[in-house]
Amino acid sequence: MFLSRRTTQAEYFDSERPSAEVAEFFISLGRVNQLFDFSEPYRRLVPLLLDSSNCRSLSILDLGAGDGSLGRTLQQWATARGWTWRVVNLDNSLPALGLSPRAHNVAGSAFQLPFRDNSFDVVIASQMAHHLAEVEVTMLLREGWRVTRQALVLCDLHRNVGLYLLLWLLFRFQKHPPSFKADALLSVKRAWRVSDLARMAKAAGLDTANVDLSFGARVILHARKRTNPGASSVEAPAGSERRIYTAVDSAATKS
Repeated sequence: MFLSRRTTQAEYFDSERPSAEVAEFFISLGRVNQLFDFSEPYRRLVPLLLDSSNCRSLSILDLGAGDGSLGRTLQQWATARGWTWRVVNLDNSLPALGLSPRAHNVAGSAFQLPFRDNSFDVVIASQMAHHLAEVEVTMLLREGWRVTRQALVLCDLHRNVGLYLLLWLLFRFQKHPPSFKADALLSVKRAWRVSDLARMAKAAGLDTANVDLSFGARVILHARKRTNPGASSVEAPAGSERRIYTAVDSAATKS
């Protein structure tokens, strides 16, 4: 049956591409993300997990942040409510991070985060897990859980025919580069399902994790730590260029 099994075919943008193509990709991705309200799970779940009274000042790490659009959207939303959310963007793509030069950016791997335990109040990841193998998702969850003080929220596509056909129909009316359209449809074929993420969360040691299906289009993993350990400062690994982490230090440790 179509989409019953996950494909492992690599996407075009899974490998390094010229900066101009990367910029064009994120323009298209931004249009689609806005249409599907990509920040909604985080706007809803972070206040729910932490209680709104504890959301006035938060440090947030966005794994696989790309051009930082999710962080910008969440910061603007929080500001409108009188809250201060400080977002650090982590990605292994310098061209992607370069699209948001005024943000707090860190170039690095989500599988070996350059931060101490409990460095951030919340760790988030959006539409990243389908790019990864199962062992890599497990590593990402384990590392995200290590550096968060309070909660982890991961949202991704759900592999199903309805979402595939919806995107296919959307691309009949919206103009996008062929490479983007092909990758978007392939992303659905590569996406995980609820039972998959639940299995990987267990393997990563996230005993409090819940995995839900949202509107048939998203799988959302959210977990709250039972304890709230004290804050730790952000630490760069030995031998790293300090300038990469200067903005991060001030963003993640202010309260």
